[in-house]
Amino acid sequence: MSSRLIGVGVGPGDPELVTVKGVNALRDADVVVVPVMDTGERGRAEATVLHYVGAEKVVRVVFALNERTDRARREAAWDTAGERVAGLLRDNGAVAFATIGDPNVYSTFTYLAQTVGDLVPGTVVETVPGITAMQDLAARSGAVLTEGTEPLTLVPVTAGAAVLKEALRGPGTVVAYKFGRQAAEVAEALRESGRLDDAVWGSALGLPEESVRPAGELGGAPLPYLSTLIAPARREGGRGGKL
Repeated sequence: MSSRLIGVGVGPGDPELVTVKGVNALRDADVVVVPVMDTGERGRAEATVLHYVGAEKVVRVVFALNERTDRARREAAWDTAGERVAGLLRDNGAVAFATIGDPNVYSTFTYLAQTVGDLVPGTVVETVPGITAMQDLAARSGAVLTEGTEPLTLVPVTAGAAVLKEALRGPGTVVAYKFGRQAAEVAEALRESGRLDDAVWGSALGLPEESVRPAGELGGAPLPYLSTLIAPARREGGRGGKL
């Protein structure tokens, strides 16, 4: 029988936002892998998982999660992590990989699944969707993500604010992920587009250090790396104006 690798989205940090299906997948798996940086500190995924399964079932695997410039180092870390998980799959029927947010949205799980598929042919790859940071920030801030026929654009700002500036020229809501290190550029892009007043940002959602604030308060200081921004669509015409 083929082994199963299951990517489980465990949400943005609040353990109450893990779905029932996600909890069941974590508990049913033989092993639950959690990604950690080479510095060794406990990440959000691990902290969330430990609310639902015992530590004896959790295996920490190092990923170069904070590596953005050295591609060789990053890919070497992926290969090493893939070998570790491949070994677990050879010894276990079901291995779950816990990822913050959703396993199909900017997730390390994507790269892991590709690597493991080459190392352990026949592995069945499954995913369990998770609540995303933009959904959580919308709920906590009261920002409406979409109405009627409005499009929704999600952009990462890891490579700079140019992609965000382009998205802000469009008609719909724009969500920016991982913009903390470019906070000053993001604030300027919002001002230039005339979309600063309605925008909101948040970090550490669902955690004790949570911050949810108007984008107008953005300054020049860097924010936590996993900060999220919502710039709602321009809305006119009253209720149902864009139906």
